[in-house]
Amino acid sequence: MPMLAADDLRTRADVVVVGSGAGGSMAALELARAGHDVLVVEMGEAHPPERFTQREEEMIPRLFQDSGARTTVDMSVQVVQGKGLGGSTVHNLNLCKRVPDALLDRWADRQRLPDLPARLGEAYDAVEAMLDVTEVTEGQVNRHNALFRQGCRALGLHQGRLRHNRRGCVGSGFCELGCAYDAKQNAAKIVLPAAAALGARMWTRARVDRIDHRFGRVTGVRGVRHDGQGRSHRFRVKARAVVLAASATASTALVLASGLQDRWRQAGAGLHLHPAATVAAVFPEPVEAWRGIPQSIESTELLDPVDPNRRVWLVPVFGHPATAAGMIPGTGAPLMEWLSQYRYLAASSPMLHDHGSGRVGATRDGRPLLHYRLDPSDGRALAQGMAMAARIWLAAGARRVLVPMARPLVVDSLAEADALASIVPRRADPPLAAVHPMGGLRMGGLPRMGACDGFGRYHAARGLWVADGSLMPSSTGGPPQLTIYALGRIVGRSVASQL
Repeated sequence: MPMLAADDLRTRADVVVVGSGAGGSMAALELARAGHDVLVVEMGEAHPPERFTQREEEMIPRLFQDSGARTTVDMSVQVVQGKGLGGSTVHNLNLCKRVPDALLDRWADRQRLPDLPARLGEAYDAVEAMLDVTEVTEGQVNRHNALFRQGCRALGLHQGRLRHNRRGCVGSGFCELGCAYDAKQNAAKIVLPAAAALGARMWTRARVDRIDHRFGRVTGVRGVRHDGQGRSHRFRVKARAVVLAASATASTALVLASGLQDRWRQAGAGLHLHPAATVAAVFPEPVEAWRGIPQSIESTELLDPVDPNRRVWLVPVFGHPATAAGMIPGTGAPLMEWLSQYRYLAASSPMLHDHGSGRVGATRDGRPLLHYRLDPSDGRALAQGMAMAARIWLAAGARRVLVPMARPLVVDSLAEADALASIVPRRADPPLAAVHPMGGLRMGGLPRMGACDGFGRYHAARGLWVADGSLMPSSTGGPPQLTIYALGRIVGRSVASQL
């Protein structure tokens, strides 16, 4: 691919926002609303609904970083992250949950952020109203989720309907491949157009690889922009402030690759992933789990925001054929036997509210390196969650349960399900996936407690803010997108007040 001369594209802005997902879009909106000249720089493309083909081999490379194949350095956890205008809000399943008050209070106390709960409460209210967040109706609960609920009820487990941001949903079941029906009330549909209407500019196919800084002050960013005709251009943006919203992995990697001051080595620390296993089941009657809203019921029986003995969130999960084939272990005839029962398959995910953490590193050109190993206590909790997931499906009437591992386990009874709790997870066994990376530039009232303060300002450099999942002081125990939107609102207002 031909490369033009360095810095052949130059521009200025009051603020450059790197990334256009939940946090970046909301920060851009608040800054544009305050009258500032805002440039949003996004490495992916714009994704109009008419281009969502509902085909895995076409949409996964377009919507996901590294075509969905990003992993931790040791390849033990697949880390699924979005790219494109709207970020991960384009492909996620629209789940909207607030961080529980008990965990917010812990953040406030341990990280010296006394005002954070109140600020987040106000921001949650505003974001939920803007994005039309409501509880899933009973009529929107598909058979797959209804079976999960049935199993929970049979075992006396706590369960309930989730809250989503969608309007006009037809229940196509293709949420993770982009909504061709434009029913997601997300960053791409709601927030970015509002920012653009107030004058915010958007660059797509533009990857930032350096943050410019001098004498402790950030002065802009630089990187490479692709023009869609096989050519690449170096660009440079000078700005009074930079807002990083490129995700918990990419924002942190940019800080590290740019050589920004970090006396307390907080940049990169505290990476949480919410790693999740998969437990599948075969039912005697068709489930057709691909139909309808993928996730509408949850169980928090094994989840408490601050209790270390309860750190597993349980929720139904399902994949379209290619994804399911990758999830089910084996090859040849054994794999085909399971796939031949695709209509009858159900699956759920025990997802860790991980107490252990890893660290984000960076290559020289600013690409993230994710160093993460499952903490032993998290591993024990994961095994407990796998056992409970199996029990739920059996209680709902499943004929057998499959636990994908190096040596696949088939469970036929509640006693066998209980035995899963004694599994000792090893590297990539069971295979884990993560869709909620958090931390890396966490908030802390003092520089030794976090890379950023409670308003997203980077402690060690003037003019730099962060507005994405990097700010989380711990994992949240549930989908973080609503909190990222709320943090984007807080950060955007903070930047606007400082310019």
